[in-house]
Amino acid sequence: MDLERRVAAAAGRERADLVLKNGKIVNVLSCEIHEGDVAIAGDRIVGIGDYEGRETVDLAGQYICPGFLDGHVHIESSMLGVPEYAKLVCAHGTTAVITDPHEIANVMGTEGIRYMLGSSKYCPIHVYVMVSSCVPASPFESGGAELSALDLEPLMSDRWVIGLAEMMNYPGVVSGDPDCLDKIALADGKPVDGHCPRLTGRDLCAYVATGIGSDHECSTLEEAREKLRLGLHIMIREGSQARNLDALVPLIEPATLDRFMLVTDDKDVEDLLSEGHIDHLIRRAIAAGLDPIHAIKLATINPARYFGLRQHGAIAPGRLANIAILDDLRTCNVRQVYLAGRLVARDGSAIDYDAERRKPQILRSSINVHWLDPDQFAIKTDAKHECAVHVIEVLEDRIDTRRSVETLRIAGGRLHADPKRDLCKIAVVERHQAGGNIGLGFVRGFGLSAGAIASSVGHDAHNLVVVGTNDHDMFTAAVHLVKIRGGLCAVKDGNVLADVPLPIAGLMSNADAGTLSEQLRALHETTATLDVTLRRPFMALSFLSLSVIGELKITDRGLVDVERFELIDLVADPKPPS
Repeated sequence: MDLERRVAAAAGRERADLVLKNGKIVNVLSCEIHEGDVAIAGDRIVGIGDYEGRETVDLAGQYICPGFLDGHVHIESSMLGVPEYAKLVCAHGTTAVITDPHEIANVMGTEGIRYMLGSSKYCPIHVYVMVSSCVPASPFESGGAELSALDLEPLMSDRWVIGLAEMMNYPGVVSGDPDCLDKIALADGKPVDGHCPRLTGRDLCAYVATGIGSDHECSTLEEAREKLRLGLHIMIREGSQARNLDALVPLIEPATLDRFMLVTDDKDVEDLLSEGHIDHLIRRAIAAGLDPIHAIKLATINPARYFGLRQHGAIAPGRLANIAILDDLRTCNVRQVYLAGRLVARDGSAIDYDAERRKPQILRSSINVHWLDPDQFAIKTDAKHECAVHVIEVLEDRIDTRRSVETLRIAGGRLHADPKRDLCKIAVVERHQAGGNIGLGFVRGFGLSAGAIASSVGHDAHNLVVVGTNDHDMFTAAVHLVKIRGGLCAVKDGNVLADVPLPIAGLMSNADAGTLSEQLRALHETTATLDVTLRRPFMALSFLSLSVIGELKITDRGLVDVERFELIDLVADPKPPS
């Protein structure tokens, strides 16, 4: 729309295209609720007050709220393709997301990032991209790609690319690693997101001094307070696995309100369907004691300002007509959603007007595994009777881990799982270059009593991750994932009990949200018969190879001591007698 017509509609010389009448405007600029018509011409809000339009919608006292923004999300973690993801979240009032396509970038490099950009066209939300800064995430894993600053530079000119995504290699930043610093310099004034769990003191100062502007890894008030004082914007994360909202909301005060955002980071399709998206986080923040308008600010104007998206985030003239209509402020119940002035959702269902304009995006297969046999999953030892080993301790609803040392008995020259002590074996199988690497170790926290579970979603290199009670079932699970081009599965006694195919980079399904959710439900019901106790076992499984957070993780190259940032042997010093 040309400016002349926009001005004419705003001044009342011409009728607006659409007028929303009899609504209560949630004004996140003045932190108040007031009445007034909202006039829309083309894709923009042009006026607040008394207007006439070619089309009028009587809202009968409902709330007119800015469309919600998710300031940090990995769409791949939903396991949905981008169009299906967009349809699902737009029905919950989300009109824009800022995504880091870090997962598919680790599998396919810039080809994967361009796939996500192409898949985002003509979707019922705006999808902005922060280019992935850490591919691979650490030097201790074998990924599908390596991206330097030179690889990322051509992407920075894309209109939908707005900055550099989370810089997870905080040890590299603090030590002055040239590759890390080159990537930060590449942003050239655009936002650079951070990722620095438990970083403090001078190291944190060094990290923030580079121009990094945010962090979404705070899990305690003390951590968030220090980062806030040093200038970082705090992204409060509430996803499927990591949930930090209750711990951090008490830090939000009127003086610091503008420095917080609500983000999902990683949220799977089941939780999106059962809980919602950013609307769920707003409800949770209100329940935790936040003023409703303040909670909505955290999901609208705050991320819009941080990311420089001046056309988003508020009900005001000149802004995009991205609007969520709520029938109740505290429950954040979304009734209608407008994107750029067009109705895209009503009563929980998307209206996908532009589906016919989307072109299918073609992507090659991403599963390339060296020949496997059951013996490769064996942990052999020269010790005679027993052996002390490092054990990864899984934490419910968290992506970090603890560590312990346990003593295992030896049978036939091999270390075996001990399900009675909740000690399972874990294997990470390289799946990109058929290199043959398999990292082996032990994990506690799944409760698995028999069989094995496996996933081709394994942050961040996304190699095959298998947890099991015996070598043969672990082997069977890994082979099955190769056959279905990636996905999730559960195995017992050599039989595949349930699976979820994820043929898009081994990360995402080509099914709709309802079908995928049913597949996941059946898989989780199956894992429950194997006595798995975690709420989201496959989400937990996927983070056990993320070697940049936690105390102990595992990759295809072996165990990683995350705090010392080095590979360590599986065999540990024996535990002292109690």
